Amino acid sequence: MSATLNDPRIAAGMRAQRELRGKLLAGGAKQIGWKVGLGAKAAMERCKLTAPVVGFLLDRAELKSGASVSLKGWTKPVAEIEIAAYITRDLPANADDATVRAAIGAIGPAIELADLDSAMDDVEGLLARDVWQRHVILGPKDASRAGAKLDGLSGKLVRNGKDAQVPTDLESGTGRIVEIVRHVADVTAALGDHLRAGQFIICGAITGPMFLEPGETGLDYTLGTSGPISARFTA
Repeated sequence: MSATLNDPRIAAGMRAQRELRGKLLAGGAKQIGWKVGLGAKAAMERCKLTAPVVGFLLDRAELKSGASVSLKGWTKPVAEIEIAAYITRDLPANADDATVRAAIGAIGPAIELADLDSAMDDVEGLLARDVWQRHVILGPKDASRAGAKLDGLSGKLVRNGKDAQVPTDLESGTGRIVEIVRHVADVTAALGDHLRAGQFIICGAITGPMFLEPGETGLDYTLGTSGPISARFTA
């Protein structure tokens, strides 16, 4: 069992999240992957967490690159540039590094859009809301970096037409992708599910969350030689 579920806030929040996911799947949605949140050191300290929280991704949340998204009615819209890890083998709990790396068949760029409509330190509530998830945009898969090989990989971000800083170490704000994938496998197994071949994980904000202000026009994100992928915003 994942040790994070010993936290009663997480245990209760994940039960509520599982019920929400079950209703959505019963209504015709299909699950395509998983996400993590609150993985930065400062966020974990603030929320008294020992590991990121986990949410799910559905097919209806996926948008094509270049999609125009209306932020009207959103409480606190946020965008994150992330790395997606594509799983090509079912992954059990408590897997060692070699087994986890063997299950990561490719990586690629991803943009997540979320709406912080509950307090960040309300861990149970945000889990019940699927960690504020609204949309995900995916880019090309790079199988040459199977196993989450990031050596020499760099990212580029353009926000509202201007270059924005991206850390040289793409795991500096999220932690190691291998650890994140193992964590998701452990949590899903503890809840009676599994991390399955064909799913993917978006592994957390590389630059930290970008709170979207009125007048935001869009993001363009390039990971290595793939991309850019983009999102456009309207009021």
